[in-house]
Amino acid sequence: MAGRPTTIKRYLLNRTLFFSIIGFLLLLLVANQAYQSSIRENAHQVASSVAKNTFNSMYLIMSQGWTRSQLESFLSELESGSLEGNIRINLYRGGLVDVRFGEIAQPALDSSLHSVLSTGQVAAFDQGEHLRYLYPLNARENCLACHTNAQVGDTLGVIEVQQDLSAQLGMANRNLLYYLLLLSPLPLLFAFWAVRRVSLHINDSVQQLSRSIEQVETLSDLSRMGEGRSDFRFKEMNSIFGQVEQLADKLRNIAVDKDLLEFEIRLLEKFVITSEVVRDWREYVNVLMIDINKVLDIYTMFSIFKVDDELFDLEIFWLHPPSPQTLNMMEQAVLHRLRAQDSLFRHSEFKLHHNMVQGGSEVVIELDTHDIELQTKSLLVETPKIGGIVGIGVQADIVKDRTKVLVLESILSTLLNVVGSVKAIYKYTRDLEYYATRDPLTNLYNQRMFWELLEYELDRSRRHEYPVAMLLLDLDNFKSINDGYGHASGDRLLTELSVLLKQQLGNGDVLARYGGDEFVVVLPEADMERAGQVSEQILQALDSFVMEYDGSMLKTSCSIGVGLYPDHADNAKELFMFVDNLMYRAKAQGKNRVSLPKEQDVADVFRDMSEKTQLVNQAIEQRTLLPVFQPILPMSDGEPGAVEVLSRIRLADDSLMNAGEFIEIAESMGKVHLLDYIVMEKAFAQVSATGYRGLLFINLSPRSVLVSDFLGRVDRLVAQYAMCPGRIVFEITERDTIKSMVLLEKFIRALKDAGFLLAIDDFGSGFSSFHYLKHLPIDFVKIEGEFIANMANDSRDMAFVSSITQLAKQLGVKTVAEYVETQEVLALVQATGIDYAQGYHIGRPIPDLAEAMIRLG
Repeated sequence: MAGRPTTIKRYLLNRTLFFSIIGFLLLLLVANQAYQSSIRENAHQVASSVAKNTFNSMYLIMSQGWTRSQLESFLSELESGSLEGNIRINLYRGGLVDVRFGEIAQPALDSSLHSVLSTGQVAAFDQGEHLRYLYPLNARENCLACHTNAQVGDTLGVIEVQQDLSAQLGMANRNLLYYLLLLSPLPLLFAFWAVRRVSLHINDSVQQLSRSIEQVETLSDLSRMGEGRSDFRFKEMNSIFGQVEQLADKLRNIAVDKDLLEFEIRLLEKFVITSEVVRDWREYVNVLMIDINKVLDIYTMFSIFKVDDELFDLEIFWLHPPSPQTLNMMEQAVLHRLRAQDSLFRHSEFKLHHNMVQGGSEVVIELDTHDIELQTKSLLVETPKIGGIVGIGVQADIVKDRTKVLVLESILSTLLNVVGSVKAIYKYTRDLEYYATRDPLTNLYNQRMFWELLEYELDRSRRHEYPVAMLLLDLDNFKSINDGYGHASGDRLLTELSVLLKQQLGNGDVLARYGGDEFVVVLPEADMERAGQVSEQILQALDSFVMEYDGSMLKTSCSIGVGLYPDHADNAKELFMFVDNLMYRAKAQGKNRVSLPKEQDVADVFRDMSEKTQLVNQAIEQRTLLPVFQPILPMSDGEPGAVEVLSRIRLADDSLMNAGEFIEIAESMGKVHLLDYIVMEKAFAQVSATGYRGLLFINLSPRSVLVSDFLGRVDRLVAQYAMCPGRIVFEITERDTIKSMVLLEKFIRALKDAGFLLAIDDFGSGFSSFHYLKHLPIDFVKIEGEFIANMANDSRDMAFVSSITQLAKQLGVKTVAEYVETQEVLALVQATGIDYAQGYHIGRPIPDLAEAMIRLG
């Protein structure tokens, strides 16, 4: 069983005292032995010195020729001198000397003496407190003069030196014990001081380790355990802390951080593409980088898009502005990686674009080459993904955190698809916005943009008091070209004529395709003289124009009506109607001519317009308006059938006037909403009478938004005819009468709350379509018919329709294709994934709802 635990300080103190005592005793023993060895070594040296000096003295006397009496006197003095101290000296003669000079009285030789005499080697014997030293007297060359029987090197005798060491050894032991006892407290004091210092350092190390562990609250804190610490004084503590850091690394590799999980969830939420991110893909990436940096430190993100076979766009996003040196190093590092020997892009060209996420930040990114090379992670693919993206990468300060590196690598694969998708949607949206202002066939301004620009020019005219001329051109016999040579020939003719017409106009003039084979021209700051000159110039250009098609030479002419603001009208609508009437007058006069307004013509036009105004007013009062129904065919069995309700006016001869001839007049009168009520009520009556259960598309005029009791009257009609609001789809289009988006949104949401469905008509033909789609609860998108009609002949129209369809599907909105005039177009509509088809190929508008239902099958 383990003993009771104690403190490190107490343990060290106890062990230090114990080992100090043991050490003192050992030191005493070792010092004593060393002291005695020193004395004995000194004694050896003294004996050797005495023996040599004795020999040298004898040699000196003998070399001078001494007598026997002198020798005996020297030996007697030598013996008496040695007795006075602790050293005794004896001289022993060898056999060769006895033979030469005779024997003398001397002590008997022992074995040691015999050995030295025979070997001629010095011998020393340590006998406890006594030392015996034997020094041989070897014959030299000079010695042979007297010792004729000897040879050089023979041993002639032995000098014996004996020392008594007892007194010296005793004094040494006493002195050593005295001094050691005098110094004995010092080791204890040093031991106590050392224990205290060691304890303090150990406690500091343990406390620092404890603080580091206490600061660990999340997984990311594990990577910062060793930050800010200096090396401990003890390698063992450094080793322990290093093992703790290794444990932290292992925990980071096997544990999942709560913040990291929350980050992944938040990031996945950002990966959901909504209409909010359609506006600008770069802005989306900027926001995404800020969100990522809440958990991971990502300084830079770059994406690569394929533009052409060997041309790529390299977009680099910086969280903060980089220093010029950092920017250059990042460019070089990315391009070096892309152009490596094993890279798919090694022979490609790159166009670099830098984007600053937080451009106004005072923080400046400073990186070195090592950081960029080590911390840049990328993902490259061989085949371009959606949006043309082929690679994505980030520069992240997470190389020490393997878990975050794994998360980042998985994020890169997701980002590759998300960024590509967002850019694709952005590109589609930009295309949509472009075509919202342009005619897809001729790239001229479309009808919606024409009205915007006309209003702008008229407003300038009112402020600066200058005239504005308008020309309306309608091609003569264009239908015969379409019928005789096909729609492809007509489309090509319109395209080439649009180029020709633009060449006849100045830089500030506005040319638009109003629809079909009609073109409209706005001449700012132009009087009637200039308007006539431009008109004649256009006629001459068309007269000399010939187009070759399929071996035939095609020609056409046009009829032109001309009007002037403010001379002939005081607003855009009336000016257009005035010019429209003059254009039809040119047609009636034989075509291929210009109809300039004369005084009588002006009176006649205004009379005709007044007659149409009276006709519309009469139709409202007498309720001679009637609905017609055009079938809308579902492309799949799961969708309900539908019809669109259109307005017609029954004339005295029982013929029908199309809405295009009277809607603008009704709008200028402020009575278009009354037309809506009459047509809606008559349509509801037929629905009730026939038992129709499909969808009913009804055009909603802009005036209805401004009428306070519109929704109340609609609710009453719905209740009167037992209609289901969920089967009624109100179509809205952008019109200049809707000035307040707030008012429109409030009105639309009121309709939605009442249970009605909503559709955008002519989607892609104006600026507001996308704004409506983003901010309003839209259920259907009716794609502009011009795009649908040209799908089979123009790849741009096909791409545009596909883009709208994909965007609508991502937003959960149904699509309707207008102007489906042929089986070929219907097949393309179905292949594109559009939900409904509408057009003359499906069915023309007819007054009988029951017959329209039959056509739906």
